[in-house]
Amino acid sequence: MEQVTQVTNLGRIVVCLALAAALGWAVSWVVRYLRADADMRASMRQALRVRRSWRRLALMAGLTVTDSMPSTLASLRNTSGTPPRPRVLVPSLRVRADRYGVRVRARCLPRVGLEEYKRASAYLADAWGCTRVSVTQESPGWVQIRGVRIDPLLAPATHTPTGEEPRDLVHWEIGVDEYAQTVSVNLAEVPGVTIAGLPGFGKTSVINRFLCDCAPSPAVQFAVADGKVSSADEGDYAELVPRLFTFVGDDLEEANALFKRLARLRQNRSSCIRYVLGRKDMWHRGPSRSWPWVVLVIDEAHTYFRDHKGSDKESKHLAALAAENARLVEELVKKGRSVGILVLLATQKSTGDAIPTFIRDVCPVGMSFAQKTAEASVAALGDDIRQWPDVIPTTLQNPAYVGVAVMNSPGRAGFTRVRTPYVPERHAARIAAATAHLTADPSELLAAVTPLRPRAVVPDQTPYAV
Repeated sequence: MEQVTQVTNLGRIVVCLALAAALGWAVSWVVRYLRADADMRASMRQALRVRRSWRRLALMAGLTVTDSMPSTLASLRNTSGTPPRPRVLVPSLRVRADRYGVRVRARCLPRVGLEEYKRASAYLADAWGCTRVSVTQESPGWVQIRGVRIDPLLAPATHTPTGEEPRDLVHWEIGVDEYAQTVSVNLAEVPGVTIAGLPGFGKTSVINRFLCDCAPSPAVQFAVADGKVSSADEGDYAELVPRLFTFVGDDLEEANALFKRLARLRQNRSSCIRYVLGRKDMWHRGPSRSWPWVVLVIDEAHTYFRDHKGSDKESKHLAALAAENARLVEELVKKGRSVGILVLLATQKSTGDAIPTFIRDVCPVGMSFAQKTAEASVAALGDDIRQWPDVIPTTLQNPAYVGVAVMNSPGRAGFTRVRTPYVPERHAARIAAATAHLTADPSELLAAVTPLRPRAVVPDQTPYAV
């Protein structure tokens, strides 16, 4: 009798602990729900529906497995002599809500894996009230199901730069894709990026975010050539001028002087990189304050490369400048990667007359905002975009898609659409003012660390300090 009492008391303790845990979870959920905004509350309710209805939905969607072999416990409990009934196994779930929808981590079972979840994604979207659902392999035995309740591409977004030095300078966070997943590009070892799209659809905004996020680092320096304006106090980069070591407008001679200046920097860096850094590729260790990453932004690039027709003296002079500009920028893109020079080229149509193909085709990263024609989309993203008609940039001409770009999907096949955030001018001005003291001419920095008489540096010796 005493043993029975002890067992009974232990059972009561277990039940009380379970009830206390459930009550604690409920209180925590209510507190988080009351503190959340309207979108987050809707997603939290959605997450509860997903958990509550999962067993029935999995049975209807064919995401269960029938196990005919009884468990050891079922065999021991079976005293009737008849075979135990087969068990229906339902994959376990872990559900997390965010303001766009739910992220579901689902276990795989025999004959219920990635492909089965993908085939059922349309049913899951309807049952969960999602705009779209994606399924990816998270790890062996688990899949990630992403369901978005509201379309991230249609939700305008803004970005507030923190003003703090980035932990990973070369990872460019571009925005969120159609499943609200963060899209970023690793720009290490990347010589050039092309950005195309109709006017007013977000080309300059995506560049502004990159400049604002990188500006707090002393290991990067910026130069801008903006073909839309004539002076630094005009246009989209006026607030960022204090953080630029140089700026030119639409004057071809001034732009030519800038490109020559950077070409000389590239040559000087190439000639002494082994002596100063002790290696032939800056990216083996990354940029530093005295050998910074040099980012050249060429906005409205067609201004500097357009072939000027005419037999008069002025036209011939402009044509010669445009041809030399193209040659110099080609040199920067093709030879500047290892010494830490990146060229960002933005234009409305990245066809061969706007960005020469010998420059455009060696830029490994490309993106395009809205385009009028399929030919312009192909010029910006390559011929493969024809195989993805659902995401071709011609579908982004609706004003609701201002700020949405199409680009190669990082880490997977095909293309993805990305919502890029807008950076208000006041934030750009704040960041530029706070980081203006970090602005320096890379040529002067190079002269300060270059020895008067370069000597070979054996790889295992300590190079000149940088």
